[in-house]
Amino acid sequence: MRQHDVMMADKKTGDDNDVGVVLETRPKTKRPPLYKVMILNDDYTPMEFVVHVLERFFGMSHAQAFELMLTVHKKGLAVVGVYTHEIAETKVALVMDFAQRHQHPLQCTMEKE
Repeated sequence: MRQHDVMMADKKTGDDNDVGVVLETRPKTKRPPLYKVMILNDDYTPMEFVVHVLERFFGMSHAQAFELMLTVHKKGLAVVGVYTHEIAETKVALVMDFAQRHQHPLQCTMEKE
């Protein structure tokens, strides 16, 4: 067998011991800062409305939303998600608009993590 045929035979059997590793050096990209989105307790917004908001805008199951609503009720506020600035800002705006349209004083805020 010629040298070329031996190499081809090795390739065909998958017995390739000559493995090279290429290391790429990429500049480290900084992760964007994250923001906590919080729901604040008030004495007027119905609990079921808060549960609905958590399900609709934060993708929670009914059980998750109910538990978090109780946390808001007992502790005065709860973090409902952590997002990049643009997403956090959008979530806050959507929740505030939704609450106002339904005439509830529910407050939703964001702060840098």
